[in-house]
Amino acid sequence: MFKIIALDGTEKLVSFDAEENRQIFRHTAAHVMAHAVKRLWPNTLLAIGPAIEDGFYYDFDRDTPFSAEEMPLIEAEMKKIVKEDLPIERIEMPRAEALALMEAEGEIYKAELIRDLPEDAVISFYKQGEFMDMCTGPHLASTKYLKAIKILSEGSSGAYWRGSEKNKMLSRIYGTAFEKASALEAYLTARAEALARDHNKLGRELKLFTTSEMVGQGLPLFMPKGAKVLQLLQRFVEDEEERRGYVLTKTPYIGRDSLYKVSGHWDLYKDGMFVVGDEDKEDTLHALRPMTCPFQFVLYNAEQHSYRDLPIRYSEASTLFRKESSGEMHGLIRLSQFTLSEGHLICTKEQLGDEFKGVVDLVNYMMETLGIKDDITYRFSKWDAANKDKYIGEAEVWEETQDRMRELLDELGLDYVEADGEAAFYGPKLDIQMKNVYGKEDTLITIQIDFALADRFGMTYVDKDGAKKAPIIIHRSSIGCYERTLAILIEKFGGAFPTWLAPVQVAVLPISEKYDDYAESVAKQVEAAGLRVEADYRSEKIGYKIREARMQRTPFIFVVGEKEAAEGTVSVRSRENGEEGALALDVVIERILQEVADKKL
Repeated sequence: MFKIIALDGTEKLVSFDAEENRQIFRHTAAHVMAHAVKRLWPNTLLAIGPAIEDGFYYDFDRDTPFSAEEMPLIEAEMKKIVKEDLPIERIEMPRAEALALMEAEGEIYKAELIRDLPEDAVISFYKQGEFMDMCTGPHLASTKYLKAIKILSEGSSGAYWRGSEKNKMLSRIYGTAFEKASALEAYLTARAEALARDHNKLGRELKLFTTSEMVGQGLPLFMPKGAKVLQLLQRFVEDEEERRGYVLTKTPYIGRDSLYKVSGHWDLYKDGMFVVGDEDKEDTLHALRPMTCPFQFVLYNAEQHSYRDLPIRYSEASTLFRKESSGEMHGLIRLSQFTLSEGHLICTKEQLGDEFKGVVDLVNYMMETLGIKDDITYRFSKWDAANKDKYIGEAEVWEETQDRMRELLDELGLDYVEADGEAAFYGPKLDIQMKNVYGKEDTLITIQIDFALADRFGMTYVDKDGAKKAPIIIHRSSIGCYERTLAILIEKFGGAFPTWLAPVQVAVLPISEKYDDYAESVAKQVEAAGLRVEADYRSEKIGYKIREARMQRTPFIFVVGEKEAAEGTVSVRSRENGEEGALALDVVIERILQEVADKKL
């Protein structure tokens, strides 16, 4: 339990168990961090310092970013402020007075925030010792409660003021705080375990991908092993979709502005698109595609369709381009360029139920095969009726479509939550959500019911009665963005992919160069069987080679020496069983092939 100062200035005893109280606790810790920085470097300017999930951060403006060597100094000063048991006081003043105070102190960011408030606003500050910071509150009653605090940054990271690339880059420091040292220790242990599985770290160690400032942020470069995993995923998806009646399309990466104006993306999504051309010259504007639907709709319109043709299930491995702010991009999770297992089902209203259920079945099959079915959650994303400018279509059609989607979700028995304001601009959607190793949730896959775009594109089919009617469209992915899915799989398996997905399935390790010829023969037989193999002919000790192969998470290691060469066997070490001893090569190859065919996890 700890005391807070309520907004009316009174003290109140609260529990750390409640999320709102943890936010207060950690927001006060952010102020203590700012206090410590101002003590150490008085000329540093303050921006903002909110509480976030499991911690807090503060953005500062100074000439150079904070270094890793400065982090312990800040943490030590924070602990000193905590030990001083400084009472925290809430102070209120008129807007004009608050603005004059911040301008006098040179706190330009605080002054800017105040200018955005109404002239009759009352501005609140919180004061601890010699330090005072603008804040709405509430806060702790004293710094003494922050006994378990920790800076999580290894030097500061960059963050644009107010999230806009047009503004100055600030220095952000992250931290966390708990009521008890034992809780902090448990959190740090879990965080260290998560960091060990972080796809950003593992992906580079396992030589799956890399990045380059010369190439640009949000534009990863996939090394041969990473490219192989992506290829395996794409082949798996395309084969399964074809088996389920999808037909493959290939459409341009770029389109004229007129295409996006028809779809509505130009008016509602242009800020997220890479626009090419001169906006002052007519008929010169194009944009890299942020999604494939408009292209596939034009493809549909290339010929007249009958009700007998429907449903049509288009699929495409779509390379897409979307503008993301630098602060949003992270590893393979959010990128400027990515490839989506995209598809659009064009059907009659009567076919909608079966087609929607078929898509959910496909998604669940993909998730089960990849071993992540138990980790996903479902979100029913609806429109925000109070903010209709964000959407196209009539209110009654929105409500009717959302009611139909809810019926389908209930018929499928899905355990879902509803979220207002998360729909696509043309229809409601089912979002399949997934958390990364740090507990942050992202959308992996979406399934959307679209009642609007067929009309905008003039899409029709000839019904039984000879009349032309507009179809219903389901926008969907089956495995999501390949890059994001790869990130999730790296973290899920700690880089130890199932054998069917492993970029190298077998490592052949000769004990010495005397057995290189036999190792080469083994490797050729393994490769001829259709397995991915690498032989290590380096003049290193066998123990070192084995450790290297294990560090690369290779599922099967074949060690060969005098005995194996004489008997035509291999000494097998598998990820699943450890050291298995000498086995006949054809027997172990057949076993691995069966494991691959079964897509065993």
